[in-house]
Amino acid sequence: KKKVLLMGRRAAGKTSMRSIIFANYIARDTAALSPTIDVESSQLRFLGNLTLNLWDCGAQDAFVDNYLNNQREHIFSNVSVLIFVFDVESRDVQKDIQYFSAAMKAMQQYSSSARVFCLIHKMDLVPEEAGERLFKAREAELSRIALPMKVTCFKTSIWDETLYLAWSSIVYSLIPNVSMLEKQLDRFCQVCEADEVVLFERATFLVISHASTTDHEDVHRFEKISNIIKQFKLSCSKGIAQFQSMEVRNSQFTAFIDLLTSNTYVMVIMSDPTIQASAININIKAARKFFEMFFQQVPT
Repeated sequence: KKKVLLMGRRAAGKTSMRSIIFANYIARDTAALSPTIDVESSQLRFLGNLTLNLWDCGAQDAFVDNYLNNQREHIFSNVSVLIFVFDVESRDVQKDIQYFSAAMKAMQQYSSSARVFCLIHKMDLVPEEAGERLFKAREAELSRIALPMKVTCFKTSIWDETLYLAWSSIVYSLIPNVSMLEKQLDRFCQVCEADEVVLFERATFLVISHASTTDHEDVHRFEKISNIIKQFKLSCSKGIAQFQSMEVRNSQFTAFIDLLTSNTYVMVIMSDPTIQASAININIKAARKFFEMFFQQVPT
């Protein structure tokens, strides 16, 4: 099990993003969510053997004081990842920073080897140019405060693919033997003679890993696909249908999305029109047993 702390001041957007990623909410429905009271702990299974123990920490002042004092060791011990969420339009930035600074001191005391991610959230509310300057300044400040631990910062919004980019990176950091997985995906990509192969987690459709044989201009393409397919899956479920697979074809490429293992989907991108769809389906089917065994053998 991997203990993941989700922290931040009140109304920063923690519960909304958790609900979109893990509970199949759509962005417009998160306004009805109630604030988190104290700590809400949930067990989330990934890739068969990997379990995330997600602690969503309520942000009312009394709870925060309790985390940092009476429950300090209980909250901050054995943490694999700390995710700290900042509201980009917060009216009390100084208090946000003080909470983060206190949390980092506790992390250094009890979980100094943990990874730390800071999400500068609700970036859709800030003009792009001003938002970039604000993000860079905040990133520098948080990196300084966290020393000697390292911080990875992301700009996020529930209204676009940035949320999937951040959470895919967080989950990626928790996967054991990820280099071996990437090596096997590279091999699968070559066998298929594909332009690109992308592996998604089944429930969340977060990107786990990918392999490419050609360069692509859009660096956010995976997260955009995650967002689109997640919405399509939700539409299917509302129509009492279950998403299994799909094929998208145009004059430039063909994309196949299909179940690879009990916990993953694979997307295979082909630009060679001479390769038949049946050949790709056969390759995916042949790879299923290998990747199923691979994930079962991955240590947690």
